[in-house]
Amino acid sequence: MSKFIIQGGNSLHGSIKVAGFKNAATPIIAASILSKEPITLHNVPLIEDVKKMIQLIVSMGAKVTWIDKNSVKIDNSDLDAGKLDMELIKTLRSSILLIGPMIARFGKVRTREPGGCQIGSRSMDAHFLGFRKLGIDIKQDGKYFVLEKKRPADEEITMSEFSVTGTENIILASALNQGKTTINIAAAEPSVQDLCWFLQSLGVDIDGIGTHTLTIRGASSVSGCEHHIVPDPIETGTFVCLAGATRSKLIVERVAPHFLALEIEKYRAVGLKIDIEYTDEKASPHYRLANLKVDGKVELKAIKKLHDMPYPGFAADLIQPFAVMMTQAKGTSLIHDWMYDGRLKYVAELKKMGANIVVSDPHRVIIIGPSPLFGKEITSFDLRAGATLIIASLAASNTSVVDNIYQVDRGYQTLDVRLSALGAKIERVTE
Repeated sequence: MSKFIIQGGNSLHGSIKVAGFKNAATPIIAASILSKEPITLHNVPLIEDVKKMIQLIVSMGAKVTWIDKNSVKIDNSDLDAGKLDMELIKTLRSSILLIGPMIARFGKVRTREPGGCQIGSRSMDAHFLGFRKLGIDIKQDGKYFVLEKKRPADEEITMSEFSVTGTENIILASALNQGKTTINIAAAEPSVQDLCWFLQSLGVDIDGIGTHTLTIRGASSVSGCEHHIVPDPIETGTFVCLAGATRSKLIVERVAPHFLALEIEKYRAVGLKIDIEYTDEKASPHYRLANLKVDGKVELKAIKKLHDMPYPGFAADLIQPFAVMMTQAKGTSLIHDWMYDGRLKYVAELKKMGANIVVSDPHRVIIIGPSPLFGKEITSFDLRAGATLIIASLAASNTSVVDNIYQVDRGYQTLDVRLSALGAKIERVTE
């Protein structure tokens, strides 16, 4: 187990580059299963969830070569679905994304329920309901699920909810030999868009990218390709909140502001000064890269109400970093995270540090600020809570110890090293 020892209370300064998007990298690595030709991925975040997804395809026979620190070449020409590592699946929520491409390529898959963040109930119903409409039979055999293509797919599928991974799985299962499939109530998050762009590069015909209605014309076969993973909008927003909570001026480099339009408006609404400077770099024809100049040396003001919504609404994974920033804002803020139950465990840790927060119910908190924060020993319960508590520790006076840093390593590449370059006093200790 690793932990961070953080000496807080100091403003940070300098530039920090955003890594590739975890939530796009894992489905795209899974999607590589569809092709028997070489695939090269760039801007791949070197994080635990990505490493595990790669280990899963390697367990089936994939040949994976790291070209450099964040670029990887994948050869899935000789896969054996029967060799899928079932024990590793238990540790990774994103492993559920293997089902769609494996069904598309092999017609049948045997797997088990995935693991991942413990943030309340996260049903597989949206996936399974969609699979059944694609003509896929699902049976349970003890701890395992057996899914097999049995009949032609419905021409039109309506998802039971705006499920990001559910939408991605149905897209992947529809990519080969499926005919025309229209998906209604499709999630439109940046990770879904990037997956669709990747599939287009393979030769899959997809219309409606970025909307809630997608039309997919499954290819008879797909090619290889070279693809850049989209910059991580969640990491971008996390660094913006870091600047606000610590009263710092930071430059957040190589971001895609297009995917954070509403979030940037909310950051400005509470007083942050944000200048967007577009660069000439062309990583993709679908979005522009920019640097964000964030001035957090301001008097923050409370937000009347903030709640998460499916894209293009405020991202659920940025609710927690925004909440810790609001502990340093003047006034009363209502934060409503309606998407997940069990995700407010971090609030008890913030209250331990001195934050004035009232938990109204399992989904809503009232934050009264500004509150001075004090260093304590606190626990990272999940990925986004971990990043949030690191922000709180950097904003707090004295020393904090943040336990269970593995959760942070799942989604943020060498975060301690990058924060140290901004002047953060942060030390990783492994026991």
